[in-house]
Amino acid sequence: MNVKKILTIAGSDCSGGAGIQADLKTISAHGMYGMSVITSVTAQNTTGVYGVCDMEPDFVGRQIDCVFEDIRPDAVKIGMVSNAEIIECIVKRMEQYRPEILVVDPVMVSTSGCMLLEDSALQILVSRLIPLASLITPNIPEARVLSGTEINDEKEMLQAARIIYEKTGTAVLVKGGHLTNQASDILYRVLEDEPAETWFYGKRSDNPNTHGTGCTLSSAIACQLAAGQNLENGVAEAKQYISNAIQAGLNLGSGSGPLWHFG
Repeated sequence: MNVKKILTIAGSDCSGGAGIQADLKTISAHGMYGMSVITSVTAQNTTGVYGVCDMEPDFVGRQIDCVFEDIRPDAVKIGMVSNAEIIECIVKRMEQYRPEILVVDPVMVSTSGCMLLEDSALQILVSRLIPLASLITPNIPEARVLSGTEINDEKEMLQAARIIYEKTGTAVLVKGGHLTNQASDILYRVLEDEPAETWFYGKRSDNPNTHGTGCTLSSAIACQLAAGQNLENGVAEAKQYISNAIQAGLNLGSGSGPLWHFG
């Protein structure tokens, strides 16, 4: 039996809607073998995050070593990394093992708009981790931080994507779900030395239960790339998957509920 192996490096969500749990469900839904390295354990549910306990950086590194030295992944997805020491540890391992596919979901801004990373952690993320990635998937608040620009419409989304690419040399998918009128995304990269941009237009779903959409999308893209899709087709397929997961209409919890990853 030949199956693709996907590693997620992220935080744990005890309520199962985001983080490691959402990633593993997504990987399973794609018929692939999921592995996990836990960076943080969170106390959270559909109403919010009520506590975060970071793993020791050395232990994060040991987890990564155990995966790569035994079952080398075909793709790696990185999500929540909460401090500079953990990011530094992950960077060293990624430089050592050089995964063929690396998707980074730069979780740095909370739903309420608060920064989740200290300045030192943000600096390492931008200067050392993101340049190793095949793709990064910031939402609008994260793209504002990464680009240093305001983003209020599609023109400014594209401008931000260009700036982020110029800073990092990494393909960028800026997700437009935080804009009020639409939920379109822009993929910006360079193909054959020429800038290339692809818009993915989507309608905003009426379902308010979207907890874990960022984690799910980035994991789905990692799966699609591991399956051999190029960036454009991989993103398109992943977006269709997440649309199905939202439209399935799962309704759990008293806040913003999770998706149905097997929809």
